[in-house]
Amino acid sequence: MKIALFGYGKMGKMIEKIALDRNHTIVAKVDVDTVDIDFSEMDVAIDFSMPSAAYGNLTKCFEHGVPVISGTTGWLDKFDEATAICKENSGAFIYASNFSLGVNVFFELNEYLAKMMKNLDQYNVSMEEIHHTQKLDEPSGTAITLAEGIIKNTNYSAWKLENAPAGEIPIVSKRIGTTPGTHSIDYSSEVDSIEIKHTAHNREGFALGAVIAAEWIVGKTGVFTMKDVLNLG
Repeated sequence: MKIALFGYGKMGKMIEKIALDRNHTIVAKVDVDTVDIDFSEMDVAIDFSMPSAAYGNLTKCFEHGVPVISGTTGWLDKFDEATAICKENSGAFIYASNFSLGVNVFFELNEYLAKMMKNLDQYNVSMEEIHHTQKLDEPSGTAITLAEGIIKNTNYSAWKLENAPAGEIPIVSKRIGTTPGTHSIDYSSEVDSIEIKHTAHNREGFALGAVIAAEWIVGKTGVFTMKDVLNLG
């Protein structure tokens, strides 16, 4: 499979290594200063670029018939526009806030637990996420996805960093050392607590999931999620 990397930072380089180990070819490394891009060489594009570049990268790929895997956060105000362009061009697209296979199982576990806790008013939910000090956004995209999963399945209406009023989910964000990513969800009452937690040991899981998604999407048409890739839903 011929893969184009849009964004060639730490994640792009890790995806390159895993893709090569799985006998794929990297045909383009598109970064901030890249001008000439040959879309005809690409079977699939994997985008881990900057928020300011993501939308343009995606739409150009769709217009040239290249399926896209995107893990870039911070551009989702244009998500509906991007998916519309994908459909207009009979393209293929997967966006995920986190491509880790374990995290995507954790997303499903989170929603399942939320459904069970919906009518247990004696429990209050809270969340904590921990990442490395170079991660600037708070909370993480993964934490937001987890919060949205709880909101969808309970009576909570929103999330908020740190202190949240009744009816909203408080999220604590910490930036410590080189931590790849830890997310925990806690339901506490006066008598006990229930906690689920996902801990990433390194960043390879994120990169591997993106490559597996790229392998899955080639030859397909439509807008998909990692639930489709992993047959979870």
